[in-house]
This record gives sequence, structure tokens and C-alpha cells, in this order.
Amino acid sequence: MLRPESRARARALQLLYAHEFVAEPARELARRLVAMGVPRDDALARAITLAHDVLAAADRLDIQIAEGVEHWRPERVGLVERNILRLALFELLTEETPPRVVIDEALELAHRFAGPKAPAFVNGVLDSLARRAGRL
Repeated sequence: MLRPESRARARALQLLYAHEFVAEPARELARRLVAMGVPRDDALARAITLAHDVLAAADRLDIQIAEGVEHWRPERVGLVERNILRLALFELLTEETPPRVVIDEALELAHRFAGPKAPAFVNGVLDSLARRAGRL
């Protein structure tokens, strides 16, 4: 069973991913998740807030991610990986969550939702971004 914080991050990732295809507010996308059977709980409420905040800062986050992605063009980063990076970078820059926890949670999301090479990629990029931000 996932901790509520981990569940909120997973739901936020789902909302961010859905937003890539249906440019709707996070709250409307969450309503669709509830209609499909996702429980309406504190984790979903946190996910809505987190996804909304990440989307509001996406342009700024993408610029920083592009700087941290060495030897890759940002447009080559997959949608899932890009949204995991956005979510984690947002938390690194704005939350009180310890950086190692943020990175570990991002790696867990990469293991669950992305390809087999994604965790190593996400780890390398987040390590670089956390160091640049003075969080590691």
C-alpha cells in the first residue's frame, strides 16, 4: 500500500500526463479519474493542487530541465519522464520535502510508469538539477 504522499504524486503524474492530450484544468481531469473509479480522498486533493501548480510553472521548469538534460534534446524526453521531472523539480524548488525523498519518489514513479531505462535517466537529471539548485 502506498503512503498518501506517494499516492498523491502518482495521481499528479496521471493528471499531468492526461493534460498533455486534453488541455483541461487539473480539477476537471481529476473529475474524470473519479468517474473511472479513482477514490476521492486527500491524496487526490493533494494531486490536484500539485498538478495545477506544476502546470502553472511548466515553462520555467522545462527551461531548467533542458539545462539539466545533458546530451539530450529536451523534445526527445518522453512524456512520462518529462512530467516526472517537472513534478520532482517543482517539489525540489518549492517544497519542504527532503531532496533524497523527492528523488526516490521520482525514481519509483519512473519504475512504475516509464520504460526500463527511465529510472537511471531520471536519477541523473534530478541529481544534476538538485545540485544546481543547492539542494544536494
